[in-house]
Amino acid sequence: MDSRDVFEDLFVLEMTNNHQGRVERGIEIIREHSRVVRFNNVRAAIKLQFRDVGAFIHKDFVERSDIYYIKRIKETQLSRDEYAILVENIRKSGCIPMATPFDEKSVDLCVEFEMPIIKVASADGNDWLLLEKIAKSKKPVIVSTGGVSIKDLDDLVLFFDRRNIPLALNHCVAAYPSEDHELELDQIDYLKKRYPHHPIGFSTHEYHDWSSSMLIAFAKGVRLFERHIDIDTDGFQAAKYSSLPGQIEEILLTLVSTPGSSDRDRHRTAFVEGPQSLQMIRFLSPVADGAQFGITELLIGGDAGEQTHEYLEASSQRVEVWI
Repeated sequence: MDSRDVFEDLFVLEMTNNHQGRVERGIEIIREHSRVVRFNNVRAAIKLQFRDVGAFIHKDFVERSDIYYIKRIKETQLSRDEYAILVENIRKSGCIPMATPFDEKSVDLCVEFEMPIIKVASADGNDWLLLEKIAKSKKPVIVSTGGVSIKDLDDLVLFFDRRNIPLALNHCVAAYPSEDHELELDQIDYLKKRYPHHPIGFSTHEYHDWSSSMLIAFAKGVRLFERHIDIDTDGFQAAKYSSLPGQIEEILLTLVSTPGSSDRDRHRTAFVEGPQSLQMIRFLSPVADGAQFGITELLIGGDAGEQTHEYLEASSQRVEVWI
């Protein structure tokens, strides 16, 4: 298998600092969004951000509470042990743990936690001390291109190619949120032509329409996506560009039912709700042409596992039951 396949059919869910400095909230974000990706049988990563806050903020500004980004970074700081809890919960949820390290010490944390993929923020596309440290880990890398010049991007691609490190490039617009007319989706074609040996993904921050831009990107050959995620069940108002679990499901349902999606996406995962004596199984089943999906709900009683097995033999559908 080509080592670049690690990026194929991957949906990255970016938690960023939306845990708000509280492990319990981070766990709830993981729980709610992993339920969605399990239900839709999607290969997904949940991504964190690592910073050595003591060194990341300049000493002359560390007490500046009037600067929003400094205040936010300090208020959402987590310890190494707290991050370890989140990483463990991501793995238990069935998702892939990922992180963006913003400094060299944070790369060590990625290695310690055995992150399968490392993300490079577009602002760090020419931070060569950081890139050197990441390259030494030998882990596959995804780089967002929103704040990177073509010269720096050429240098970066050559840098990782010479070290034989799998690399994907995400088209993105560094505006939070992004307006629909700012998305510059033809940049995907440009990047595919300029870097034909590297997967091109799409990291997006728009807030009016949750799926149209992704469908256009999919039609252009993109199979690597990234969106920010959050929850609002605790009354916290999520940022406009952060997707709630229902919005992520809307996107995933649209993508996996699109002609040209992989055969893996033609099998849906059932999510079982209610007491075990009376289960409601809801899953997506292919229609006759095999290209679209219809929603089916099956109410069963008794032993859920036995009843499900009998139904599957009759329908030839592969369903996983999550209790």
